Amino acid sequence: MNKSESIAALAAALAKAQGQMKGAVKDSANPFFKSKYADLASVVEAIRAAFSANGLSYIQTVEPSDKDEVRVETTLLHASGEWISCGVLSLPVSKADAQGYGSALTYARRYSLSAAAGVAAELDDDGNAASATKPKDDYSKQLLALAAAPTLEDLQAVFKTAYKGAQATQDTAAMATLTTAKNKRKEVLQRTEGFLAEYIAEENSK
Repeated sequence: MNKSESIAALAAALAKAQGQMKGAVKDSANPFFKSKYADLASVVEAIRAAFSANGLSYIQTVEPSDKDEVRVETTLLHASGEWISCGVLSLPVSKADAQGYGSALTYARRYSLSAAAGVAAELDDDGNAASATKPKDDYSKQLLALAAAPTLEDLQAVFKTAYKGAQATQDTAAMATLTTAKNKRKEVLQRTEGFLAEYIAEENSK
């Protein structure tokens, strides 16, 4: 654990702050699952006043990675100069472009900050979130569809839908498994397209 030599003042302040904080409000809609969730802004709002009143603050830094993922580290700070790192959270990206990385970064920041501050999303007003336990999807059908995708375009479409489902349920293991399966099929399709291109070029040159 990375931290300052002492975290006594920080620990005392955080204990007070956590006693004052309320849950993050689920005020953002997820159209894919027709549900609501607490976004990054809600988490920040949930801790803002309590952190400020107790001399606490936080920083979130992004670490480089040679994989299709984002890596975020949240560090809690105290006015005394004490600090503690809450570790690095890694999340895979659904698509290796600006939008994909931006979405994954927002998720990673939200999860990391929630865990570091000890804040949870408020339950749904009707209590369904507390009473209904939905089993996790094993994604076997989605994995088969990825393995059988005939083109890169079809592969991306299947992956995008499956990944959104895993992302909405915060199933990081499934997100990683789906990403791996997509990348394997992508390599096969790219090799096949390369062979076809070479064959066509040879035939045209005859």
